[in-house]
This record gives sequence, structure tokens and C-alpha cells, in this order.
Amino acid sequence: MNEATPPRPYATLVGRALVAAGILGFCYSSGFSTGNAVKRESEEVLGLLAVNGWHNLIHIATGLLGLAAAAYAARTYALALGLAYTLIAIWGFLVTDDGFGSLISTVPVNTEDNFLHLILGLTGLAAGAATKPGGAAKRRRPARSRRERAA
Repeated sequence: MNEATPPRPYATLVGRALVAAGILGFCYSSGFSTGNAVKRESEEVLGLLAVNGWHNLIHIATGLLGLAAAAYAARTYALALGLAYTLIAIWGFLVTDDGFGSLISTVPVNTEDNFLHLILGLTGLAAGAATKPGGAAKRRRPARSRRERAA
């Protein structure tokens, strides 16, 4: 599949962005605290997005998965990540209190994180829905000439 269907650039761009965000996040917070310490030991990247070591690892893992899936399973990646991030955003909005919360008392999230997760999720679902299952449309073979048919 050499055509750039919507899921392919999604997987590539989001994959790169998530890997970069995970690496950048370690510059702010590399702690792997859990429970009540999550809020105390998390930092905000650029003053906006709450991160800790667990959050950074998840971003790196899902980003690397996107880069690996871009060539062969981009639609599946876009739909799966889109659904996962949409559900995580909804869950994050439910647990966020006074602009901050944590998922499973491990991954810090704030309101800005939730909106970013929602955007990633909805664009993933849109990219996956924009392509038919099985990849790009099949290419038509050029018409064969009479000589080719006779051979």
C-alpha cells in the first residue's frame, strides 16, 4: 500500500508527536509515584500538561506503536488509539477535580490533558473512518492490448 490514506499520516504524525512528548515529559518529571503522591510529584509540561514517568512511558509506547503501524496497520491503529484516547478523555473529565486528577491513581491528568486526549481520539476515529477496511481502494489494471490478450 503506497497511497497515503488518512490513517497513515495520522499514525506517523501522532506517533512522532507522542514519542517526542514522552521524551520531553521526562525532562519535567521522571517520577513513578502512585496513589496520593501522583499530584505532588507530577509536573506540567510547558505549564499545561500534567505528566509523570508513567504518563511519559505510555506516550512513548503508543507513539512507537503508531510509527510501527504506519506502513501496515495504520487504520487499525487510528481506530484503536482513537477509541482508547476518546475513552481516556471522558474518564479524565470524570475524575478531574479542580483541574487535576489521576487515572488509576498512577497517571496524572488535568483539564488540558483531557482536551488533548479528546482531540487525538476524535481525529483518530475520523482518520480510521475515512478509509475502507483493507486499505486503499484497489487500483484498476490498465486495459490489455489485443497483442497481450492473444499471447
